[in-house]
Amino acid sequence: MESSIGNKFTDAVEFKVRSTANTNVVYFNGQLLALKEDSPPYAMDPVTLETKGLYDFEGQLPSLTFTAHPKFDPVTGEMVCFGYEARGDGTPDVCYYSVSPTGKFTEVVWLVAPVVAMIHDFAVTDNWVSEPVPRSVRGSTLTPNVDTTLFGGHAPSRRQSGRCEGMAVSRPPSGVTGSSNPMQWFQYKNSFPGHTANAYEDEQGHLVIDLGLSEKNVFFWWPDAQGSAPEPSSIVSQLVRFTIDPQSEKRALSKPEILQHGNSEFYRIDDRFATCPYRHCYFDLMDPQLGTDLERIGPKLGGGFPLYNAVAHFDNVTGETEVYFPGDVHLVQEPVFLPRKDSTTEGDGYILVLVNNYETMASELHLLDTRDFTRAQAKILLPVRLRQGLHGSWVDGRDLNP
Repeated sequence: MESSIGNKFTDAVEFKVRSTANTNVVYFNGQLLALKEDSPPYAMDPVTLETKGLYDFEGQLPSLTFTAHPKFDPVTGEMVCFGYEARGDGTPDVCYYSVSPTGKFTEVVWLVAPVVAMIHDFAVTDNWVSEPVPRSVRGSTLTPNVDTTLFGGHAPSRRQSGRCEGMAVSRPPSGVTGSSNPMQWFQYKNSFPGHTANAYEDEQGHLVIDLGLSEKNVFFWWPDAQGSAPEPSSIVSQLVRFTIDPQSEKRALSKPEILQHGNSEFYRIDDRFATCPYRHCYFDLMDPQLGTDLERIGPKLGGGFPLYNAVAHFDNVTGETEVYFPGDVHLVQEPVFLPRKDSTTEGDGYILVLVNNYETMASELHLLDTRDFTRAQAKILLPVRLRQGLHGSWVDGRDLNP
């Protein structure tokens, strides 16, 4: 019934809301929010998983769209969000908003992007929001053209975070609304920005943004305006670091530092250290040298998604990488970090990862201890097969509202 992602004009029938709510799920203020970025969230009961319906935050949601990647301030508990094409399909409007832990909208800022583009993920620091924008073209389908990357930064508030040493700054009185906040646009060469790992501000006030970056169109199922697309096996995404002076008059960004040279994506961190300098990053990795039997499992794979055969841990301090390889007939989905009970040390905990077993055609949950990363502590064989998915979250039962 619904066809091309992001293009309602190719649907078989007209929908008021097109959301399949299948991109991410997060817990906030007593609700599970199922997300797809072209629509408002769907609210679910966090215990029974009963669908309650579309959720507009009790009439406060100003945008027609809601990001699939909201960020959470680990100190204030705020949920920091945005929506692109916020006034409707094809509009350049971007709406930034921040929501208090009790569900009250405390900031709303309207922006106009220089291009209409799919802005899938973004980065948040104490004082800035940065949105990587791959230029896109609207045609018979939504076609990311991957010709230029734009980083747009705006300072909707002076957000205070006690976790960042030397980075405690004053906040403005009460809430902020309007569109007068400072905004700068920076440009980088032909590339495709992926998911963000983390972002923070260094001692000079520069933005440090870690994310996946590819020289080719990662969304290979969307050809460019000429109908061409890269061969999926030729696409490589690497974890890189952009360092940006938000006050600079220079708009062209320098080449980023490559942090980890492997073909990787779906970056996760210990979320208690979001917006701060951090050490540990976890992600999916494709390493052909590990021995995945692609000839054996290839006929069962289907298509439309990148293949990752391992989960990796990258140490930002030592530069070392640890790898967990689940087996030669297995592929992995996005990992998630679980803090160890009563531990406040960054990265001390567990990694939970959904694994596809293409020998049994079943799904498994593998649990890794970050102190012994290269082997699984437990494997949970699920009674159902889950299709290749996208994102998820861990919710501590102690944090659930009764």
